[in-house]
Amino acid sequence: MNGPPIEGVADLGLPQYPDTLIKSILRSVKTIAMVGASGNDIRPSYFAMMYLLNKGYKIIPVNPGMAGKQILGQTVYGGLKDVPAPVDMVDIFREAQYAPDIARETVAEKDRLGVKVLWMQLGVISPEAEKIAQDAGLTVIMNRCPKIEHGRFSGEIGWMGVNRKVIDNRKPSLFGKGGSLRNN
Repeated sequence: MNGPPIEGVADLGLPQYPDTLIKSILRSVKTIAMVGASGNDIRPSYFAMMYLLNKGYKIIPVNPGMAGKQILGQTVYGGLKDVPAPVDMVDIFREAQYAPDIARETVAEKDRLGVKVLWMQLGVISPEAEKIAQDAGLTVIMNRCPKIEHGRFSGEIGWMGVNRKVIDNRKPSLFGKGGSLRNN
């Protein structure tokens, strides 16, 4: 399901990824198709979409029940087959039971869209979806949130008291200008 254990991280049987991989994805991705995006402003997908839009990512919401409507000013599509290219990453904001079918749809559209990454949100772990995507040459991340990871590496989460493994009294510079996401 994932690579060798990462030193200093407890093995709870959950997927583990090196920080360098997460950072490289967040740096390279520009357009994200968010499958399961919600127009309900109290849903986690709404907050994640708003945050990522504010950080400069282009977010394409995918939700068949809202197709043709808008979420945060972005047109909603019914499925990945309807989404315009390019898409660098597909972010699954659905329960794990739906992930294999979304992975199959992603693989079917990957060449047209240019998808390189299949990302599954917190709590979404599907070895079947992972295998489908990896067999098609996609990078797979499970049980992580790009909003949280961006905040963690940009230093924003450190402002709220989350352990960054760095003790200092300086406000970290933001993504692109400093913090551990800056391009060196």
